[in-house]
Amino acid sequence: MTRKIRKRIARPRSLRTQRDVLCDVMLAAGTCETWLTLHELAQLTGYGEASVSAQLRHLRKPRYGGFAVDKRVRSSYAVVRGEHGPLWEYQLRIVPRVRCGKPRPVQRGVECGSLAPAFAAA
Repeated sequence: MTRKIRKRIARPRSLRTQRDVLCDVMLAAGTCETWLTLHELAQLTGYGEASVSAQLRHLRKPRYGGFAVDKRVRSSYAVVRGEHGPLWEYQLRIVPRVRCGKPRPVQRGVECGSLAPAFAAA
């Protein structure tokens, strides 16, 4: 009995990685001086909170941009989703550094209109 062999069709991959999407969201929020929690980042990106947390760790590494990820306790937090304890929020900053004799270019012109109304009151 011969077995029919199926050819696998290559599925198109997303051109942007999860880390790229998170980086763009965090840089846009940073231009508005907006701090975001893991839950808010998960809602904006569509990825899970654990994945967002892992990607934030990666963004600190020189290999993935060497960004400064600032973390603080949200000053006016309440019990959120039945959890107790502090509610942490994050902000991404570009750290100027010299690489191969040239300073890293700073991204400018990031629009932040979509993030400001949603999280300004938070």
